Amino acid sequence: MSPEFLWYIPNQVRPGHRGDAVAEDHNSLDTLTGHARALEDHGWHGALLGTGWGRPDTFTVATALAARTTTFQPLIAIRPGYWRPANFASAAATLDHLSDGRVLVNVVSGQDDLAAYGDSEGDQANRYARTKEFLRIVRRLWTEENVTHHGEHFDVTDSTLASRPVVRGDRRHPRLYFGGASEAAEKVAATEADVQLFWGEPLDGVRERIERLKGLAGKLGREHAPLEFGLRITTLVRDTTAQAWADAEAKVAEMAKVAEMAKGSVPGSRHPNWRGAVGQQRLLDLHARGEVLDDNLYTTPGRYGGGGAGTTWLVGSAEDVAKSLRKYESLGISHFVLSDTPYLPEIRRQGDQLLPLLRD
Repeated sequence: MSPEFLWYIPNQVRPGHRGDAVAEDHNSLDTLTGHARALEDHGWHGALLGTGWGRPDTFTVATALAARTTTFQPLIAIRPGYWRPANFASAAATLDHLSDGRVLVNVVSGQDDLAAYGDSEGDQANRYARTKEFLRIVRRLWTEENVTHHGEHFDVTDSTLASRPVVRGDRRHPRLYFGGASEAAEKVAATEADVQLFWGEPLDGVRERIERLKGLAGKLGREHAPLEFGLRITTLVRDTTAQAWADAEAKVAEMAKVAEMAKGSVPGSRHPNWRGAVGQQRLLDLHARGEVLDDNLYTTPGRYGGGGAGTTWLVGSAEDVAKSLRKYESLGISHFVLSDTPYLPEIRRQGDQLLPLLRD
């Protein structure tokens, strides 16, 4: 299959996310639409929309952007505790119908401000058991009629959606992305997801996880099409290798200053379990192996507050970064979610300089 290239729209109330330009209208509909249309114009398939309590509602933002674009595919991050499966299946099928099959879904099971919206996820085992049940019900509602399910976490009886997802070729419904590196998360991915997303780990770590997930899929009796794999990572691209590394080191120096100023202050919005997540901890541990792994995977940002996709960066010229991404592709990665700040200029730069190299 041809690789898929997505970007990232942070969907943040406060400006300046990860060094983005600070502007009062950074999260207005016009600004967000400008990003989505730039993605269309510069070769991207769409973008992951950030989610979490304290951010604008992700599904509402995705709907607004889909209405103002023609090819942009929103990868809508959602949480099973925020949505019930039948409500979500109906909403997503409706948007998929109205947008002519452009909806993508990223199901998130990580921690959030649960009490604020009345959820109680319990321990990790219960959280992922609920996610597995959620995914099964949503997929059935998208593909079957008169669905009845009485489970540990959810119940539906004779449920049929009024609007159905767009069916086109092998596409039966919106693609279901999923992340997580714990044993419980990988079991859910191996049996229920369409795409397993990895953070920016070195090639050997991604290779090992792909092999393990394929083995789990066979062992646990996966019933769907083979699991596909994706990479969510920061890509710092400049005209030359030297300029890229100079800019990367300058960015990290600024991050270090901010981290030093924050010592002893009240923690910000980051969830207290953020560092306890298995996938995040794997990234933070990489720095012990070296500041630069493989050819150009920069691990130092994680020391100074880089989280998730901001923990490790691929740094270099467009040719350098394309070479590294092709190595991930050779392992089986077919979905790429890239980003760097400032977001809008980098949509254009990387769309014009990086994507053509990856499509050659």
